[in-house]
Amino acid sequence: MKQLFQSLKTGNTEILDLPIPELKPRNILIRTRLSLISSGTERMIVDFGKSSLIDKVKQQPDKVSEVINKVKSEGPIETFNAVKNKLEKPIPLGYSNVGEIIEVGEKVLGFKVGDRVLSNGPHSEIVSVPHNLVSKIPDQVDDQEAVFTVIASIGLQGIRLANPTLGEVFLVNGLGLIGLLTSQLLLQNGLRVLGIDPDKERCELAKSFGVEVLQLTSSADPISWCKNKTSGNNVDAVIITASTKSNQPIDLSARVCRKRGRIILVGSTGLDLKRDLFYKKELTFQVSCSYGPGRYDKSYEENGIDYPIGFIRWTEQRNFQAILNIFERGKIETKNLVSHYFDFIKAHKAYEILLNDKKTLGIILRFNPEKVDLSKTLTLSFKKDSHKKLNTKPVIALIGAGNYSSRVLLPALKSAKANVNVIGALSGQNSIFLAKKFGIKKVTTDLDSLINDPSCNTLVIATRHDSHAELVIKGLKAGKNIFVEKPLCLTLDELINIKNLYNGKNILTVGYNRRFSPLIKILKKKLDFKKGPKTFIYTCNAGYISKDHWTQDLEIGGGRLIGECCHFLDLIRFLAGSQIVDFKLTKVPDNFINSDSFTFTISFLDGSIGTIHYFTNGHKSFPKESIDVFASGNIFRIDNFKKLESWGEGNLRSTRKFNSKGQFECISKFVDLIEFGGSDLIDIEEIFEVQKILLEALDKR
Repeated sequence: MKQLFQSLKTGNTEILDLPIPELKPRNILIRTRLSLISSGTERMIVDFGKSSLIDKVKQQPDKVSEVINKVKSEGPIETFNAVKNKLEKPIPLGYSNVGEIIEVGEKVLGFKVGDRVLSNGPHSEIVSVPHNLVSKIPDQVDDQEAVFTVIASIGLQGIRLANPTLGEVFLVNGLGLIGLLTSQLLLQNGLRVLGIDPDKERCELAKSFGVEVLQLTSSADPISWCKNKTSGNNVDAVIITASTKSNQPIDLSARVCRKRGRIILVGSTGLDLKRDLFYKKELTFQVSCSYGPGRYDKSYEENGIDYPIGFIRWTEQRNFQAILNIFERGKIETKNLVSHYFDFIKAHKAYEILLNDKKTLGIILRFNPEKVDLSKTLTLSFKKDSHKKLNTKPVIALIGAGNYSSRVLLPALKSAKANVNVIGALSGQNSIFLAKKFGIKKVTTDLDSLINDPSCNTLVIATRHDSHAELVIKGLKAGKNIFVEKPLCLTLDELINIKNLYNGKNILTVGYNRRFSPLIKILKKKLDFKKGPKTFIYTCNAGYISKDHWTQDLEIGGGRLIGECCHFLDLIRFLAGSQIVDFKLTKVPDNFINSDSFTFTISFLDGSIGTIHYFTNGHKSFPKESIDVFASGNIFRIDNFKKLESWGEGNLRSTRKFNSKGQFECISKFVDLIEFGGSDLIDIEEIFEVQKILLEALDKR
C-alpha cells in the first residue's frame, strides 16, 4: 500500500510503499476512496517542515528549555541524537478519510466488512483506525460530501463550546475551509452570522451561504462594522477560525464582543491576551480541542471506552454522526469548497498548490481502491549493501520500530556489524523509514511469519511491555535466540511459562545494558576484591510521566517499578554478586501526583544491602542516575555513567568516560555470543530472580 508523509528535516512530501498495518482488536481496517487536504492545518505542517532549523526553534520555544535540560542531565551527544532522530522521522499527513471497511477488529461492535465509513485516517490507501473515530456514512450522502465531515466537526465543536441561543449574532473570524463550514453550521442553529476575511473570493462564497461579510482591506473598520450590524450592541460571540501567528484576531474579537460575550478559538493565533480588554467586559475565552470530547484521551480513542451519553452528549464520534446527518438533509454546501482534485499518486502536486496558492480551500485526493497492494511484507532493494563483513551466524529479526529501536538498538546492531534481515511492527510507518536508513531488506507487519522465518535465527524484541512475554514464548517455541528489551514479562504466570519453556539450547537475555557500561566494569573489578558486605545507594531522578502514558498502565507497561526499576535492581544484583534474600517496597501514596516515587530496599545472601531511590518529583536539569557504593573502608560513586570517583582507593581517584550506559557494549557482546559461542550474556537465573522479585513486590504494594 502507499501512504503520504512529510519530512520535518527536509520539508519534502513523498508517497512511500508500506506493508498494510496489522489489525488491532479495537481497530477497523479501511480501504480509502477519498481523502481531504485541509488547507489551513496541513499548510502549517508543511511550512514547518520546510523551515530552517533556526525557524523551527523560533516556532517552538518551549522545546528549547527541554533540550537544555536534557543536555544537562544526559549530555550533548545523547541530546543531539534524540533531536536528530525526531527530525529525521517523517510524519503522516491527513486526517479526513472516506473508504470501505475490509476488516474489523475482534473487539469492535456495530461495524462490518463492506460498510462505507468516514474516519480521521491519514492520506493512505489503507488505514487502521480505532472504532470510536469511525462513523458509517448514510446512503444519501455521497463520498465527496462525507469527506468534509471531520473538518466540519472541528467547527461544530467550537460552536458547542460557544453555546449559542436562537437569534444571537455570531462573528466568524477567518473564512477558510473551517470558517466556511462553521458559518453554515451557525446558520443552521438559527443565528445571524457575520464573517470577516482578507480574501475577496472567500467573502463572496460566504455571502452566497447567507453570511453577512466584510473584506478586511486596509480601509476596512471591522469594529465599527460589527457595531453597526448589531445596532450598537456588538456581537454575542466570536469563533476564530483564522490561522496566524498574530494576536490581532484575539484583540479584535475582544473589541467587537458585547459585555460577557464569548470567544472560542478554533484556529491557531497568537495568545498574548490583553487583560484590560477581557476584564472590563468579563469576556469568556476558550480554546476548542479538535473534534470534541474524547480527543487525545487514550481510554476513549485507543481502548474504545465510550463516554455515557447521559453525561457527555457529544463525543468525537457523535459529532461525526451529527455532521453526516446534516449532510443527509442537504443543509450544508460543500461542492464550492473544493479548489482542486488530484489522483493520490500525484499528491505532491497538490501540496505544491497548497503552498503557493494561499486562496486554496479543500483539495480532494482520489484513490484507486482496486489497485492496492495488500501485502504484509515488503522486500526493499539497495544499490549496494550498506553492511560490509557482516557477522555470519546471527541473522536477526527486529520486532519493534519505536524510538528505542531507532535511537539505540539499530545503531548498536549496525556498529556490531549484525545482519538485520527484517524489521517487523504492527504498522509499517516507522519500519519502512528505519529499513531504508539502516539498509534492512525486508519490512513486515506479519509478526508470526517473522518469528517462524527459517532464515532468521535471532529475535530482538523492542515492543510495548505487554507483548514481551507472548513474543518471547513464540520465539522459544520457534527455537530462536532472543534479546528482549526490559522487562521480560509483566506477570508471575508469564514468568513461569517462560521458565518452563526455556531449555538452554538457545540464548535468552534481557537488555540490562548498564552491566556493560565502561565505568561499571571498572567498579565491578574493584568490588570483587573487597571483602565483607557492601552497601549500595542507587538514586534515579526519573522525572514525571503523566498517568495516562502507556508505561503507567499496569496491564500494558507494567508501571515504572516493572518497566524501569528492573534496570537498577539488576545492576545492584550484578555488583553485589550475591543472591537477593529479602526486599521491601516503600511507595508514595497514590493520592499524590508523584505517587510513582518509591524506595526499594534489598538484602543479599552475603549480608550486603542496597536501596534504590526512584523519584519523580525532582528537576530535569539534575543528573538522572547516581550510584554510591560503600565497601571495606572505601566509597565509590558513579555520576550519570560519565564519572567514577573513589575515596580510600589509592590508585583510583577519578575516571571519566563519555556518557555510556552500555547499550552498544551489550549488543556487541550479544552478537559475538551467537557468532562465537561462550557463557551466557547474563546468567539466566539472575534474570529470572530479578523479574520474580519485582513482580512479587508489585503484588505486595
